[in-house]
Amino acid sequence: MSAPHTTGPEAASRSEPSAVSTEGGFEGRPSRRVGIVGASGYTGAELMRLLADHPHFELVVATGDSKADTRIAELYPSLALAYGDRVFDAYSPDLVDGLDVVFCGLPHGVSMGVVPDIVDRVGVVVDLGSDFRLDDPALYPRWYGAEHTCPELLERSVYGLPELFRADIASADLIAATGCNAATSILALAPLLAAGVIAPDEIVISLITGVSGAGRPPKENTTFCAVDENVTAYGLLTHRHTPEIEQALTAVLGRHRASGPRASVLFTPHLVPMNRGILASCYGRPAGTAISTGDVLAVMADFYRDEPFVLVDERSPSTKAVLGSNAVHLTARVDARTGLVLAIGVLDNLMKGASGMAVQCANIACGLPETAGLSTVGVYP
Repeated sequence: MSAPHTTGPEAASRSEPSAVSTEGGFEGRPSRRVGIVGASGYTGAELMRLLADHPHFELVVATGDSKADTRIAELYPSLALAYGDRVFDAYSPDLVDGLDVVFCGLPHGVSMGVVPDIVDRVGVVVDLGSDFRLDDPALYPRWYGAEHTCPELLERSVYGLPELFRADIASADLIAATGCNAATSILALAPLLAAGVIAPDEIVISLITGVSGAGRPPKENTTFCAVDENVTAYGLLTHRHTPEIEQALTAVLGRHRASGPRASVLFTPHLVPMNRGILASCYGRPAGTAISTGDVLAVMADFYRDEPFVLVDERSPSTKAVLGSNAVHLTARVDARTGLVLAIGVLDNLMKGASGMAVQCANIACGLPETAGLSTVGVYP
């Protein structure tokens, strides 16, 4: 069987990648002033790494209240040559006033206390947390254990997954970047649901994730001794990314079918002893006539045929192949014995699953080349 390689959206139902603007800054000079609120965490550090070489963004503010006045290079020596003696700023809304883009790399529940103060003072806010991802505010008490404090902004926010919602992102001023677990799962399943290959209400997702997805502050279950030589399933039946996955997949169904059931998933993540990376194995039952592995690979390849960061391949993907890149690698199989369809996706949780995704969204919202400052090539070995 030939291996289908691809990079691209389904033209009949999704917008094409954003056109390249010819406005100022395309000769290599930064044209957009950018800030990071919550720059001292792993996603903030990854954003600083990406922005250091971004051709059109200039980082002018990097806050980290717990590390205010600490040298960036002291916490992250990898950034020393890019940022020298620069220190983390103490946050205040006035500090980001007038910036073109503000990234929020804050813990869950914190952004909803910050975004209302800045969303009308800056060009675009890209939130890397979960505070603005769900459409229904009633879901937050159930899945996050607290009421949403600014539900009026949920209608204004746009879900930040460019491969599916590019047109919405292009006109947004508040973007909720997709979570790492959700992005891997959604990107693997969306083509199969859009084409009616699998039933939407019998989906099982088994996912493994690296420890950096839990953030920089130490926790009892993420210390070296807890993680080394250990694999743990967590969030059993209650993981907070479940409604995010269901919401996005239901939106895909609504776009491609006049009516039908909502997507329903059983999602189980597993913490494994590696720094970064996610692999999602997604299982569904065929919804119609008999199909083959070649059929589902062709469906995936057609769906993503113009996407710059998506590879569809017959080979089984590995987390090492996407390390440090904004790429997602996908494959699929049909098991003739059980009748089940298997879709597998991998990505780097700090890149395409967080900071890379956020930069991709910001590029689109600012009318810049979507791939600016982002690599499709992983680091190996």
